Amino acid sequence: MHINKQYQLESMKIKDLVRKNIEELTPYSSARDEFKSTSDFIYLDANESSYDNKLNRYPDNRHIQLNKLISSFKNVNTNNLILCNGTDELIDLVIRVFCNPGFDKIITLNPTYGMYDICSRINDVENIKIDLDKNFQIDINKVLSSFDSNTKVIFITNPNNPTGNSFSNETIIKIIESFKGIVFIDEAYVDYSNISYLKKINSYNNLIVSQTFSKALGLAGIRLGVGYSNPEIISYLKKIKPPYNINSLTEKKAIESLEREYVNIDQVNETINERKFLELKLKELAFVQVVFPSNSNFLLIKVDDADKRYKQLIDYGIVVRNRSNVKGCENCLRVTVGTPQQNKILINTLKKI
Repeated sequence: MHINKQYQLESMKIKDLVRKNIEELTPYSSARDEFKSTSDFIYLDANESSYDNKLNRYPDNRHIQLNKLISSFKNVNTNNLILCNGTDELIDLVIRVFCNPGFDKIITLNPTYGMYDICSRINDVENIKIDLDKNFQIDINKVLSSFDSNTKVIFITNPNNPTGNSFSNETIIKIIESFKGIVFIDEAYVDYSNISYLKKINSYNNLIVSQTFSKALGLAGIRLGVGYSNPEIISYLKKIKPPYNINSLTEKKAIESLEREYVNIDQVNETINERKFLELKLKELAFVQVVFPSNSNFLLIKVDDADKRYKQLIDYGIVVRNRSNVKGCENCLRVTVGTPQQNKILINTLKKI
């Protein structure tokens, strides 16, 4: 089934999806919003400390330099993006803009990133969980039959976490074109994959794409996520975001990184090669039953006894993630691809146990 794209775009009005109280909300106006200047003024308007230590002033909510750098690297306009305190903040903003508590619903494709469910619970929004098939692919018929008038957002992590695999492009496009709600594609691991939906944000007015500085960019410690969409959706997200949600230290470190390069391609390529190395070596171990395909910087492996193997690795000073408590990932460990030296130590340790 293929939905006519032009019909889909004309028939959906984003304004109709937005919560009425959010539509009517007058956003908070900070001191830095009300007075914007690059000149050297004496600022006595925001009740900050007046004693200069380079961090005594609130950050500029506009983040002009950082926005320009990101828009240049990603080839999008600055009004197509929003900066967030990690992707988790963006997930929460999307649910709060579009979902009425106690009434509306979201859809997640499980197993998937756990914060979608946490944010939905915090906001009193029902999460309709649709299981992936045995190959961790989307059952398109289950998804298409799960929509109703109260379903506002569907979250798709691509490549997926914790499984590591990418989904069919045809399936994702069919969901975007069929769903009369917001499709949120989380691309945290996009740099290890070859598919991104960023270029489609102006083709589909119901699409939001998120990316992060925490993975391939190597800046998990600064907690910076970026949301991309059409200007209308971005304006609603900015309307409810907290003032000064990106702190000055985060902004400074992100700018320093982007002025050098967007992502270290050599490190990305090495990680992909090391992932292939780990996949081969893990398959040689008797207690490893399945090494699932991955387009990310980690591997999900099914073992004979995940609790036992997890504890054994801890005893040797190696920490992996035990995902056995996640439905569909019973007896599975998630292993991040390390440096070549770390990966050799991991394999040698696994051979010992």
